[in-house]
Amino acid sequence: MTTSPGQEMTLTNSAKREVLERVLKALTWKFYKPELLDATWRDAIESHRKGIEAAPTQDAFELAVTSLLQTLKTSHLGFFHGTAKRASSRAALSATYLADETANGSRWIFQDVHDGGSAALAGLQPGNILLRVDGKEIVPPEHPVFPMGASSTVDLIANDGQERTVSVEVAQPKGKKLQFVEPTLVQSKLLSEGIGYLKVAMFPGMIGVEVANSMSSAIAALGNISRLIIDLRGNTGGGVGALRLMSLITPNRVPVGFSPGKRWAKRDLAAEKTRFPRLGRIPSSKGALWLLGLQFLPALITKSPIVLETEGLGSKPYDGKIVLLVDRHTASAAEMVTIFAKENQLATIVGEKTAGRLLSATSVKVGHGFRLALPTGAYFTWNGTALEGSPIEPDVIADFDWQQRRSGVDAQLLKAINIAG
Repeated sequence: MTTSPGQEMTLTNSAKREVLERVLKALTWKFYKPELLDATWRDAIESHRKGIEAAPTQDAFELAVTSLLQTLKTSHLGFFHGTAKRASSRAALSATYLADETANGSRWIFQDVHDGGSAALAGLQPGNILLRVDGKEIVPPEHPVFPMGASSTVDLIANDGQERTVSVEVAQPKGKKLQFVEPTLVQSKLLSEGIGYLKVAMFPGMIGVEVANSMSSAIAALGNISRLIIDLRGNTGGGVGALRLMSLITPNRVPVGFSPGKRWAKRDLAAEKTRFPRLGRIPSSKGALWLLGLQFLPALITKSPIVLETEGLGSKPYDGKIVLLVDRHTASAAEMVTIFAKENQLATIVGEKTAGRLLSATSVKVGHGFRLALPTGAYFTWNGTALEGSPIEPDVIADFDWQQRRSGVDAQLLKAINIAG
């Protein structure tokens, strides 16, 4: 690996071959669905190998390897350098978008803009129409990417119809394992007498002690509410912290689901799931995580699935009067919450079909500063539902109307308020 002052990092041919082989080996060891690594996959490797090995720069190499991985057609699969030089709008800006026809042609239109994220701090709003990033015209299906730890110039059509240019500052992510910048995770407020509103932007962390505590505190701050609207629009998931939200919508201990790895692919899970260990409590502090690790060490050694089970936090005055807001960007752990609420009839689901991206995943080092993010297990609900590739249908459809949103009307939230009564 070599660099020149002011130039992008480049890789030697031997380094590119070494990284590629480590990527392939990691997939063989850990990929959740080994049957996809078949003759078609091997053909894809050979057809992409020349382009990967000929990639002239680090960015070109990332794109070439990513193109190969995309042939597996599964979520939670990615390849990136630990320096986190660039990331998607969702990860870098804490914002999502959709494509539609506008007066400026086919464009990306911002849908979810999480408070505290780079987009929100720059003044971007849902309904804004993206034109250019750093002077480059962005037209769907091309997605914009943003440099981490730097500022980008974004040209847009604001909600008043005027073209504006804003500078978006994207911080470096806290860690090297995932390329995302954390927005304000949890917000709550009273919408009207008796109706509480809880918004959760994501569930970061493997166990998620901080986000779990924040959700509990936010609910407590709402007081004696009789109805609750939970907003998971644009929530792209995370870790076990989502268990606290599921525990806040049911008083009892209820099994949620589990993620078996590749060794369980052909086992009778319905017969064996009752013997899996259960995780039914999120510690109140990070200092207690070592006890949790010790408790589940045998399961980790034997690679046994661990069943998530709600914490049994007791009755709440809003039980049975919950509305859950979701959209096309609600994914991963947020879909775990959604399907749990739906299967156990704990809430009315309002909004759009969810993303249908629900796998357990990890990231591994593959040399020369690169990491491979890959799915290691399919997620199954306690009832046996697998959601990967199968979006969750809401009980009440409420599409995102970006033209209404540009006029300041959040029609999806108004629908949820009307249902909550």
